[in-house]
Amino acid sequence: MHGLAALLFPAVLMLFAMGMDKVQSRIDRSAVSRDEVEDFLDSADAQNVQTLAREGMPAALDELRDRRVTRHESAVTGHAESPQRAS
Repeated sequence: MHGLAALLFPAVLMLFAMGMDKVQSRIDRSAVSRDEVEDFLDSADAQNVQTLAREGMPAALDELRDRRVTRHESAVTGHAESPQRAS
């Protein structure tokens, strides 16, 4: 019986370690820094808050970043396409 326990213990320990690694990677993926939370609270609108309540902070931050990039691209594109008047 002791021999079986000595053979199974390393395998069980390895499986436990791999499971904990998977849990840790999920936690790391969903972790949000304090600066990101403060930035979100400073610039979020109603739609961002709804996304926060529905899907969580990482999804709400992604949506806020996408919206900022879209606004920035449209501002740059709109500025570049406006006709310049000759003086």
